[in-house]
Amino acid sequence: MQLRAPAVTVAGPSEVSWQAERRARTSPMTAVAGPDSDDQVLVDRARAGDRIAFEGLVRMYADRLHAVVRRLVDDDHDAEEVIQETFLRAWRAIDKFNGDSQFFTWLYRIGVNEASRRTARNRKRGPVVRLDDQVDPADDRPGPAQSVQHGDLRRVLEQAVRDLKPDYRAPLVLRDVEGLSTTQAADILGIGEAAFKSRLHRARLEVRSAIREYLPEDDHP
Repeated sequence: MQLRAPAVTVAGPSEVSWQAERRARTSPMTAVAGPDSDDQVLVDRARAGDRIAFEGLVRMYADRLHAVVRRLVDDDHDAEEVIQETFLRAWRAIDKFNGDSQFFTWLYRIGVNEASRRTARNRKRGPVVRLDDQVDPADDRPGPAQSVQHGDLRRVLEQAVRDLKPDYRAPLVLRDVEGLSTTQAADILGIGEAAFKSRLHRARLEVRSAIREYLPEDDHP
């Protein structure tokens, strides 16, 4: 699934607008930089009030962040608004970023929190998690019966993730869909690794229970 990176406006002495550039995705961690990466220069400049440097950070992370947020909210409109609010909040607070964590962790934490607030405010059942690339047919050219079965599994799987409470949905999305490590995902959520593993385990159990009838008999507990 291809997601469009949103246009972002940063409020400052004068408003600066741009279209966040799409970055190629070679892996789930393409846009997740380490502490020694080039983003540190941009972070330092942005902390000093350089809006152009912050624009560079948006270009670096907008696409990946949008992918995460889209899986945590209900639709594209909500995702666009959450991303806009995330970068606005990040810009307003960038001078308070002290470097105790990686920049992407700090930014993603803002995004996940905004997404959780939006979902709670909407009082909806939750986001549709598009897992088209996660569920592959057993055969490259399935017959009609196989196509129906895999289509049903996909829908049930999406519904199962949709039904998860935000506290359990976020760990599942960050760890199993986005491919972040336990340490990275726990840092983003602001919880300890033990608590993260507990939530992830419960999320996996709930999803597995929901799709139980679609699993091979040997996979049933």
